[in-house]
Amino acid sequence: MDQIAFLEPRPAVLSRRREIVADLLDLLPEGCLVHEPRELVPFETDAFVSYRRLPLAVALPETTQQVAAVLKYCHRYGVPVVPRGAGTSLAGGAIPQEDAVVIGLSKMARILEVDFANRTATVQAGVTNLAISDAVSADGYFYAPDPSSQLACTIGGNIGMNSGGAHCLKYGVTTNNLLGVKLVLIDGTIVDLGGKALDAGGLDLLGVVCGGEGQLGIVTEATVRLVARPEGARPVLFGFDTSEEAGACVADVIGAGIIPVAIEFMDKPAIEICEAFAQAGYPMDVEALLIVEVEGSEAEMDAMLASIIEIAGRHGVKVVKECQSATEAALIWKGRKSAFGATGRIADYICMDGTVPLSQLPHVLRGTAEIVAKYGLRVANVFHAGDGNMHPLILFNANDPDDAARAEAAGNEILKLCVDAGGCLTGEHGVGIEKRDLMRHQYSEADLAQQMAVRAAFDAQWLLNPSKVFPLEGRPAA
Repeated sequence: MDQIAFLEPRPAVLSRRREIVADLLDLLPEGCLVHEPRELVPFETDAFVSYRRLPLAVALPETTQQVAAVLKYCHRYGVPVVPRGAGTSLAGGAIPQEDAVVIGLSKMARILEVDFANRTATVQAGVTNLAISDAVSADGYFYAPDPSSQLACTIGGNIGMNSGGAHCLKYGVTTNNLLGVKLVLIDGTIVDLGGKALDAGGLDLLGVVCGGEGQLGIVTEATVRLVARPEGARPVLFGFDTSEEAGACVADVIGAGIIPVAIEFMDKPAIEICEAFAQAGYPMDVEALLIVEVEGSEAEMDAMLASIIEIAGRHGVKVVKECQSATEAALIWKGRKSAFGATGRIADYICMDGTVPLSQLPHVLRGTAEIVAKYGLRVANVFHAGDGNMHPLILFNANDPDDAARAEAAGNEILKLCVDAGGCLTGEHGVGIEKRDLMRHQYSEADLAQQMAVRAAFDAQWLLNPSKVFPLEGRPAA
């Protein structure tokens, strides 16, 4: 399957491959450049495995200065660059191309400073998401954004895609928890944006870079907010006879001004997949499940849950199961966090990432089921219901080109449905290559032109992650 186009490799770069490799070997320490074809294979794709390209070389710098040296060289000779964190992108954000040097930040994985007085941590971009919370948990703090891939995904990648997670309903996504970055521009210039202050002076370039998908520069360090752990937290399972009832319940809970720390949704296929893997104790006689977590004192949690249970009752809730222990709570979240991996045990899948207004959840859930059935496929829905960030997993056989093409077509229709319902193409996975050709469904030509003008201000030659985000047709000349 090769339906999504990439830019044609630059002949002038390909013809100089040996010279480029030799020059990069001189710029980097021993063991920091991968260039043999067999050794490049692990870098040819990311978690969007339907597409792959073998890069020209992979640089693995150990310092910001080394990143700057490689970028300065690539800028001088017109060599495209693809930034890479842990390669967990589900939208193809880190897939390289034949004329590109991949800059991977896996060797830059140190926590540089923890400042409890200011409630911040400064880390290198290769630090994993979960490692920050692990480093500060003994002191009663945590880092709030928690993607399902948080064991592996890195802060640099989180910043590139503005990643979220289950607990972002209350605490916000990456941009709400990011205070500053050290950014290397395409010409090798090193700049600092933001800092430890909650609102740094000057233009909000930090807000532009977060979610920029590695097209504006490469983040090598980040300063993030630390949050004090709550007095208590309690996940509760709510089971419903239909997905529509569960979706309507979510809309009414948020509409009532109640903001739990998380509201996660699973339909029956997802419940069965996750329960088989995690043995989390999910009810098996329901068609849809909400995991609602509340936090605070016992009195606060009891009061909030009473209100949520009353609203759920108006939507025909069938099961209400409160967590009784820390072990049970851990299992409930293990099941949810393992959803993508557990689904991979039974089938290949494409994970979509559309976001819709909460009032449209029942409509979009029905539409998703109809679209997938039309293509003769199956779907499992598991997503962040509290902020309308949907993640339908379209199951297919990757060894059957026709099956794969139908899965991709179904996914595109679902994303268009999300936009038509008043939502957008992505909530946290980014655009990458997956949604690039759908950008015109959401944005006018004037909108796209403005976005591309901002991008070109950082990278006039379009060398950084060049095949991503914006439709290939209609780009300004580099």
